Amino acid sequence: MNMFENYPKKIFLALCLMGGILVTQAQTARVQVIHNCADDIADSVDVYLNGNLLLDNFAFRTATSFIDAPAGVPIDIDVAPKTSTSVANSIYNLNTTLVSGETYVIVAAGITGLSSTTYSNTPAFELDVFPMAREQAATAGNTDVLVYHGATDAPTVDVYESRVLNATASDDLMYSDFDGYLELPANDYTVEVRDASGTTVVASYEAPLQALGLQDSALTVLASGFLDPSANGNGPAFGLYAALPAGGNLIALPNSTARLQVIHNCADDIADSVDVYLNGNLLLDNFAFRTATPFIDAPAGVTIDIDVAPKTSTSVANSIYNLSTALTSGETYVVVAAGITGLSSTTYSVNPPFELDVFPMAREQAATAGNTDVLVYHGATDAPTVDIYESSVLMATASDDLMYSDFDGYLELPNNDYIVEVRDASGTSVVASYLAPLQTLALEDSAITVLASGFLDPSVNGNGPAFGLFAALATGGNLIALPEGFVGLNETAGMDLSIYPNPSKGTLFINGLHNGRVIITNLSGKVVKEVNNTGDRIDIRDLSKGFYQVSIEQEGQVFNVKLIKE
Repeated sequence: MNMFENYPKKIFLALCLMGGILVTQAQTARVQVIHNCADDIADSVDVYLNGNLLLDNFAFRTATSFIDAPAGVPIDIDVAPKTSTSVANSIYNLNTTLVSGETYVIVAAGITGLSSTTYSNTPAFELDVFPMAREQAATAGNTDVLVYHGATDAPTVDVYESRVLNATASDDLMYSDFDGYLELPANDYTVEVRDASGTTVVASYEAPLQALGLQDSALTVLASGFLDPSANGNGPAFGLYAALPAGGNLIALPNSTARLQVIHNCADDIADSVDVYLNGNLLLDNFAFRTATPFIDAPAGVTIDIDVAPKTSTSVANSIYNLSTALTSGETYVVVAAGITGLSSTTYSVNPPFELDVFPMAREQAATAGNTDVLVYHGATDAPTVDIYESSVLMATASDDLMYSDFDGYLELPNNDYIVEVRDASGTSVVASYLAPLQTLALEDSAITVLASGFLDPSVNGNGPAFGLFAALATGGNLIALPEGFVGLNETAGMDLSIYPNPSKGTLFINGLHNGRVIITNLSGKVVKEVNNTGDRIDIRDLSKGFYQVSIEQEGQVFNVKLIKE
C-alpha cells in the first residue's frame, strides 16, 4: 500500500476537526457588564472569565463596552475583591451558557455580606442578566431605553414621564427587575420615580436624550445607590444613571429643578430678619427685610417644604410658617414673604396673616431684547386697592385695581425712565408718586419685581417702615427704593418759584429766581451743573436724558424739585 494512500483522508479528517474547532470558537455573543453594587467593600472588583482576569479594579457605576464572549459552551464569570490575585478569591460565580448571536446586559447588584457596614436591606450580591439587549435603537431616530431597578433599599416603584408622554413608562418595578426597552423619540424627558400607588413622587429627574445626542442609541438606565444613605453606612445616594453602549462612567441623570427667587417683604417688626429652611435644612440665615435672594435652583417635581422661622431659630422645629408645595420642572418662580406673623407685641392696623405668595412664569431677563420687564406686587398690608399709573411716557394705567397680595403680570417696557403714580381705586386721586429710572439704573434686558412695601400709616403700625415702592433685581441683594416726591409739569416748587417746562428738552425756566443759586444733581447725588443765576433760564442741553434733582437756594431757603431731561 502506498504510504500516501490515506493522506487525503487524514487531511480531510484534520480539516473537519479544525473546522469544528473554528466553528465552535466562532460562536460568540455580545455582552456589556455594568457595576451597580453599592456595597462599600465592592467599590471596585475584579472580574474573571473562565478563570482568566477580564476586568481589573472594575469600579462602581462604570460599564464595559459591548464585547464578544464565548457562546454555545458553558462559561464561568467570577467576581472577586479588588485585591484578588486569582479566581480562587472569587466571592460570586455565575455559570451560564450564552446563546450564539445574542446580546446581553449583565448588572452587578446587591450586598456581598462581606462588609462590616450595616445595611437596611440586604439582597444577596448577584449578576442580573438581560438577554435581547441592544447596542443601537431598533428604529432610526429613536433612543431605546432599558430600565433596571438596582437600589437595594428602594421599594417597588412606578416610573412616570411627565413632560412629553404624560404616561407611566414602567409599572410596579421591583428590585432587580428589568423592564423591556422603551422605544422613544430622541427628546428631552422628565422622569418621576413614584411609589407603587403611582401617586406620590419620590424623586424627579431630567433625561435629556436629545441634548446628549443619543439619537439612534440604545442605553440602560439604572436606579442606583441608597434611598436612605444614613441607614446604609452613608453610602452613595439614590439616583438614576445611564450606561451607554460604549461603556465608561455611568451618566448621572440630573435632578429636576426649578428656578426660584425669594423676596422678604414682611414689615412685621418681629420678622426684621428670619431663617428660611428648605426640606428641613437651613437655606437662608438671618434673611433681612427688603432683601432678595438671586434666582437659585430648587428641587422640582417632588413635594418640598419651605419653612420660615425666627432669626434666633436653631432648627426647622422652630418654624412659624410652612409651605408644602411641588414646583414644576423647568419653571421659574418669584416667592414673596408678606403679612403679619401675629407673634409680635406690636399692634397693627390691618393683620393679614403671614404668607409666602408665589408667582410662577417669572423671568430672569426681559422677554424682548432692549426692554425691561416689570412684575408688580402689592405687599403693603394697610394700603387699599390701588391703580398704578405711568404719567411721563405711557400716560396710561399700568396696573388696575391691584389688591393686597396680588401680583400683576409683567409689564414689557422700553428701557426708559418713568414716573409712577400710585392712585386710589378710582384712578383719580394720587396717593404717592415715584421715579422708576430703569434707563438710568442700566436695567436694559432685565426683569425685575417692583413691590409696594411698608405701612401707609406707620403711626398706627408700631412706627414701622414707611410705604414705598421697591425693586428686586434678578441678582438679589438689597431692594432698591424708587425715589419719591416728583414735582411734575408747571408745579410750584415753593413760595413764588416754579419751573417749566418739566420735562424739558434744553432750556429750563425758573419763574421768581433772582440772585439765586441752582444746583442740579443726578440720581447718584453727583452735581452735574451749578449756576449762580440772576435771570430766569438755564441751558440744560448738555445733560443726558434722565431724572435729576434741582436744588434752588434763594433768600436763605432751599427748594428741591425733580426734573426730567428729555
